[in-house]
Amino acid sequence: MIKDRRGSPDLARAASAIAERGCALGSPLVIAEETVSTNDDAKAGARAGAPHGAVWLAESQTGGRGRQGRAWLSPRGENLLFSVLLRLAAVRAPARIPPVSLACGLAVRDAVARALGASADGDVVVKWPNDVLVRGARDGVLRKVAGVLVESAFSGAKVEYVVVGIGINVHTRALPDEVAAIATSIALERDARQRPRGHAGASGDSGPDLDRAEILADVLAGLDRDVELVAHKGLGLVHARLTRHDALMGKAVESIGEGGAAGDIRGIASGIDLEGRLLVKRDDGTVIPVSSGEIRVRTSTR
Repeated sequence: MIKDRRGSPDLARAASAIAERGCALGSPLVIAEETVSTNDDAKAGARAGAPHGAVWLAESQTGGRGRQGRAWLSPRGENLLFSVLLRLAAVRAPARIPPVSLACGLAVRDAVARALGASADGDVVVKWPNDVLVRGARDGVLRKVAGVLVESAFSGAKVEYVVVGIGINVHTRALPDEVAAIATSIALERDARQRPRGHAGASGDSGPDLDRAEILADVLAGLDRDVELVAHKGLGLVHARLTRHDALMGKAVESIGEGGAAGDIRGIASGIDLEGRLLVKRDDGTVIPVSSGEIRVRTSTR
């Protein structure tokens, strides 16, 4: 069932694209022209009894947010901004959330890689805990193309439901200079890979239009495939994929403290354990499992 409160041509067939994959997620699908936050819509829907797999999508958010309370800004009609309600019987305690969150990041990563094409698969990676980055075809720099925000509701120590908020930069080609240094879009990365090296070309010469309905359906199919499995059995069955696409593996990293200053965790990122924790090896050889917070690549190894 789709409840469309707006008219977006490239999302008109979203419900059928989801159905074609035999996906258990995506019904009902509510599409709005504008909302404050799709995560807030999903939480309100959950409290009102919406079922597992319900999705809220908006062309524009006035109060969209990412991790650590950061604003998520997106031009109207260009990208994918949506939230999925998960009612997972296996997730009964907060400790189960990090593995599920990583599985969500993998699903988004896979959908972005598919949209870019097989040759770009190795360039699309997950930055712990669940940002999705793409390695630039021209300069090799990793830039953020998507983010995942997982929020949960509790009754005592029990998890009532999980809301997965996802933002994917799809069509955007015009980014402010300060944003372009750290962010990108599927369209920009596809342009760079399909345009001959040294050819400036015109904006938008990347072949057939990207289809947001197909990307949405790919993400939901990935969530449908992996999330319940991880909720029940842990990261074991997807751990090899996670390791293969780990953006931080082997890099010098540090935690971020208050106000953006360096925190007290510094070392070499050494993978993600089966509990979903980032492993950081200090200079003295001890390994610190990091379960929450923000990690960045160090610009200096001093």
